[in-house]
Amino acid sequence: MSTAPAITQPFWLLAELTYRCPLHCVFCYNPTNYAQIQSELSTQEWIRVMTEARALGAAQLGFSGGEPLLRDDLEILVKAARELGFYTNLITSGVGLNENRIQALKEAGLDHIQLSFQDSTQEMNDFLSSTKTFALKKRVADLIKKYDYPMVMNVVLHRYNLPHIDKIIEMALDLDAEYLELANTQYYGWAMENQDQLMPTHEQLREAEKIVNAYRTKIGKRCKLLFVVPDYFEDRPKACMNGWGSVFLDIAPDGAALPCHNARQLPGLNIPNVRDFSIKEIWYESQAFNAFRGDQWMQEPCRSCDEKSKDFGGCRCQAFLLTGDAAATDPVCSKSPLNSVVKEIIIRNNETSLAKTKVNEKPIIFRTDKNSKEMKWVGK
Repeated sequence: MSTAPAITQPFWLLAELTYRCPLHCVFCYNPTNYAQIQSELSTQEWIRVMTEARALGAAQLGFSGGEPLLRDDLEILVKAARELGFYTNLITSGVGLNENRIQALKEAGLDHIQLSFQDSTQEMNDFLSSTKTFALKKRVADLIKKYDYPMVMNVVLHRYNLPHIDKIIEMALDLDAEYLELANTQYYGWAMENQDQLMPTHEQLREAEKIVNAYRTKIGKRCKLLFVVPDYFEDRPKACMNGWGSVFLDIAPDGAALPCHNARQLPGLNIPNVRDFSIKEIWYESQAFNAFRGDQWMQEPCRSCDEKSKDFGGCRCQAFLLTGDAAATDPVCSKSPLNSVVKEIIIRNNETSLAKTKVNEKPIIFRTDKNSKEMKWVGK
């Protein structure tokens, strides 16, 4: 039986302050046409967004990008968020975080910092981001500890760095990290453009997970290791954003309000903008946020599936990228009639590895303004 969508209040507000970034990561989740998206929200516009979201019930606030430290008003926004009662998290590459800024952010009331690395070595870290930032990141890690923040590290995993997972964990331990998120690449944005380059093999994933589990036993509570398996290698899709328009509200740099980071690419969505509508109107009334709430939109087998309340049909962006239909059952699900699409991708990558074919025959695409302008964009 289909049910009407029950609209709960938002819990997590992600403020993507800018798409500008000094790094050029090959797996970046930002839109592949980000250079065409201009006119960032002003300080006062962001404060209004935060005020309205807090009034609706949002409690967690992430400052993200791009690189949020490129905004000179970041400290002002953190202070405003603290005064509104948000728990705040800065998601950063570390570029731009010197002692003066971290002290100012501490005084403004920033609660949490998540620092990204690309690998455990300078060579691979700097290659994957096409920058010389490895040494800088280590200095930033020391600053985070100095200013009494928990050391929270994030490393996006793929075939280039999965073989180094033990060294990545050792690096985290050397930096006295309390948390290490080992997030296998999810294929959206620039990662989708580089899928053939980044997709690991089954063997790489099995070996990496084995090593992670061994370290969990070895280090106990010293550092919490989170290992996120890519959807393509699971039998069921993740509960994307805990359900469309359920808890997550993403505001893009230009004010576009999105139910998830990549929703802008989906055809048929009328993406609202905070410059035109209030957060309340956007959350409760907009076509975009109501498009995939509940289960009335679902096709079979999702509509009749007894697991639809757990995974909500999977990821709409992933379904669209793999099938061309945003309402399709996420093909990573073994029940999907199009699951073979995912299986073929995995088989192709396993065969490529076994044949020792060069994975770089297709040039890797770094996230740059030039590449962004040349990319084809499927959404509106």
